[in-house]
Amino acid sequence: MIRFLCIFFTTSMCLAQGSKEKAEGFIAEKEFKSAQREMVTFLESNPEDKEAIELLGDAYGHQKKWDAAIEQYKTLTEKEPNNANYQYKYGGALGMKALSSSKIKALGIIGDVKEAFLKAAELDPNHIDARWALVELYVSLPGIIGGSNSKALKYANELQNLSKVDGYLAKGYVYEYDDEPELAEKYYKLAIKVGGSVTCYEKLTQFYEEQNEPEKAISNLEEGQIKLQRNAMHYQIGKVCADYNVQLDKGEKCLKVYLSNHSSKDGVPKEWAYYRLAQIYKHKKNKTAALKWIDKAISGLPKIKVFKEEKANISQL
Repeated sequence: MIRFLCIFFTTSMCLAQGSKEKAEGFIAEKEFKSAQREMVTFLESNPEDKEAIELLGDAYGHQKKWDAAIEQYKTLTEKEPNNANYQYKYGGALGMKALSSSKIKALGIIGDVKEAFLKAAELDPNHIDARWALVELYVSLPGIIGGSNSKALKYANELQNLSKVDGYLAKGYVYEYDDEPELAEKYYKLAIKVGGSVTCYEKLTQFYEEQNEPEKAISNLEEGQIKLQRNAMHYQIGKVCADYNVQLDKGEKCLKVYLSNHSSKDGVPKEWAYYRLAQIYKHKKNKTAALKWIDKAISGLPKIKVFKEEKANISQL
């Protein structure tokens, strides 16, 4: 009998673990509905399994089913109120619901969002994501409902103590929103100096674009491409050149390099590079070449509205 019970419980545990591993695999492959079905079925016989509840919440979240995700994460915070990650996920799902709701409805949610993030940060002094969430929350909220750049900087400082690169990026973000471009640029550059990742270069590039400084954006991307050897940066250079009608020959060359070296890991489909080339040839008043490239873009991705709009613009040359 003892041997039978041991075999029974071992088999049950293996089946349970296998089901959760399946769900994790589905999520990794972006098959979120399959992960949802797997965990719904599993939880019918194992309703107290916190790992499964969390996976179900994650599956709902990836599908933007915010109410369903909130329900799962709230259950977890009730079962284990001192778990920082559960509080963070609960706050995140609430925050996403607020963003997709009317302003009046969002106002009723923001307090719970803030409470969950603050609790996550309090429970885990090393929780980087919770502190990033608080930085973004305090920056984005109007002062009348709790927004505060000084509080955002407080959590940016905490981030800097945990990770210099995160702290510098957070400070750049705060100062950018506070309309202090010199300080924002300073901290984004410090993030590149310390971290030097693709994200660091992207943040400084986006900042320069927001400041309407395409030449600086291009120089920053060129530096990043030389250092990191990322083909995707060739596309980004071409995009800035096309968007701002600057350094067109450089943009054309970079886009063609991007296309010749393109692989799925580059992220941006080739059709978008075709579109950027069409923009560049439009700026050069070369209607024939512009139409050639925009037709290639439309042929590959016929449902993209901006491609068709660009063809209409080119046709008027």
